[in-house]
Amino acid sequence: MENIKTKIDTIISKDDVVLFMKGTSSMPQCGFSSKVAGVLNYLDINFQDVNVLEDEEIRQGIKDYSEWPTIPQLYIKGEFIGGCDIITEMVLSSEFDKLLNDKEINFSASKASEVRDANS
Repeated sequence: MENIKTKIDTIISKDDVVLFMKGTSSMPQCGFSSKVAGVLNYLDINFQDVNVLEDEEIRQGIKDYSEWPTIPQLYIKGEFIGGCDIITEMVLSSEFDKLLNDKEINFSASKASEVRDANS
């Protein structure tokens, strides 16, 4: 377990925004992963995708690491933020904007407003 923890620590420390997902940002393999990757892409957030389907050790290891049972999982500057439902709620409540600003992550605030307007 320690080896996988070190591997995950390395992955999440390399990039400011990391999404552990099923598939890739350009070819998601599940609806929840597709939704979160779609939001990040739409908001023009630069992120690293990690396809958990390519590595069973990562797939189970990330669940143990975060103590969160599902994929996708979003990390920003090494901090676990949540999965699909949490990210969706945060975007719709503007909490995601605040988090991104606090963490100094570039994103399109106007597109975030468009998402909220379209879902109100």
